[in-house]
Amino acid sequence: MLKIHHLGHSQSERIVWLCEELDIPYELQHHTRDAVTVLSPPELKALHPLGAAPVIEDGDLLMAESAAIVEYIIVKHGGGRLKPGPEHADYAAFLYWFHFANGNLQPSMGRMMMMSRAKLAADHPMIKAVQGRLDLVLTLLEKRLGEATYLAGDEFTAADIMSVFSLTTMRLFQPLDLAPWPNIRAYLQRIGERPAYRRAMAKGDPDLTPMLD
Repeated sequence: MLKIHHLGHSQSERIVWLCEELDIPYELQHHTRDAVTVLSPPELKALHPLGAAPVIEDGDLLMAESAAIVEYIIVKHGGGRLKPGPEHADYAAFLYWFHFANGNLQPSMGRMMMMSRAKLAADHPMIKAVQGRLDLVLTLLEKRLGEATYLAGDEFTAADIMSVFSLTTMRLFQPLDLAPWPNIRAYLQRIGERPAYRRAMAKGDPDLTPMLD
């Protein structure tokens, strides 16, 4: 059985959600952030040199990096579900949005968080540059979600699982007003209606009300 090492309020929610969507049995090991630093506890750092979540155990395999884990589980345990194949009309769109999550969306949120913690003036050139990039990323998402029900197309896929964390839980660390983005907000409401998402969040982060608006 898969064992998921889940750090509260982290990207590891993706893996819990994926297993719920695919109805794959798993054991959930909770880890709590340090009360002062808000970073990983020693127990998680002992598993992997980067001390980051998610980490999974599958037999003798120990694996980190959420995107790699998602692909591994889909292929190894999920029968290829939630990942359209090369013959599917949405294949290229799936690949783009699956990698967009950690290639553009999450880094843009992370850079904004770092700039905020640096307490630079709102008119500082770096703040403007980082905010401008984030706005471009959100504009692209907004346009896509005005064209399609889900990121890859009409079907829910792992591209959505990869992307939702940045638009929801990440906002605990970097506030983001989604009022200017009605398509993104409507998309998050659709996500929030999925039973697997609700189960995953209740199991992984029972103290957290998902930030779906």
